[in-house]
Amino acid sequence: MSVLEAIIIAIVEGLTEFLPVSSTGHMIIAQSLLGVESTEFVKAFTVIIQFGAILSVIVLYWKRFFKVNSIVVFDKNAVVGLSLLRRLKVYFLRLLQKYDFYWKLFIAFVPAAVIGFLANDYVDAMLESVFVVALMLVIGGVFMLFVDKWFNKPNDNQEITWRKALRIGFFQCIAMIPGVSRSMATIVGGMTTRLSRKNAAEFSFFLAVPTMAAASGYKLMKLLTDPVRLDMLKDNLVILLIGNVVAFAVALLAIKFFIDFLTKYGFKAFGYYRIVVGVILLVLLAANVDLNVM
Repeated sequence: MSVLEAIIIAIVEGLTEFLPVSSTGHMIIAQSLLGVESTEFVKAFTVIIQFGAILSVIVLYWKRFFKVNSIVVFDKNAVVGLSLLRRLKVYFLRLLQKYDFYWKLFIAFVPAAVIGFLANDYVDAMLESVFVVALMLVIGGVFMLFVDKWFNKPNDNQEITWRKALRIGFFQCIAMIPGVSRSMATIVGGMTTRLSRKNAAEFSFFLAVPTMAAASGYKLMKLLTDPVRLDMLKDNLVILLIGNVVAFAVALLAIKFFIDFLTKYGFKAFGYYRIVVGVILLVLLAANVDLNVM
């Protein structure tokens, strides 16, 4: 992979990671069109550059991301006279309340972490198929044409409870299929709990941080613990750094655009875009144009 190819793929990642169009699918398409061979490093690169996209979320939402619930106060007098077990229970519940934001992110993260670990080999196999990406782009695009009609019914209570977080977490698992879009799955999951499009999108961004960090960290760990792969990482360290920087910068712009656009116009435009891209790819594949990455 050349530096230019790395920059192009990183731009695709930054643009599409938080849009409901499937960043993984678009990186596979970009890789195929560029003729980049699907080596172990290239597979790792497309995951590791997500660190850059993650950082963009933390930078944009740092006030909310690092804010604890200051309303909760540990009052030692309230537990006087309680048994040790009850005292521990009180402290535990108050700890959950104080770090409520992180607790709910953890709940939403768990389903994908468990299923992703168990199905890792199957997911890796699907990552090499442009056909799967194209098909899911079309199916997801058709679905998105009706999302606003079916699920855009927010209620007054916009609090994200642990039940809502868990439901969103299970929706995120659908995005393990290349072409589905993690962003689309989690935002729709939030809207099924009657969150507004804006609040569902923002929680989707927050959830991306532990999810993408875990995926990127896992790939990085595999590189670091294998002598051959470690040498490959050392040889391509500059490319990885450039990829993350580019993905970070582009993702900053993409997030700001997406929130404004989604709030005003909804999902239809993204649905049409997915259908057009997916159909073009299916037509090319039907014409025996070799788009599958090697």
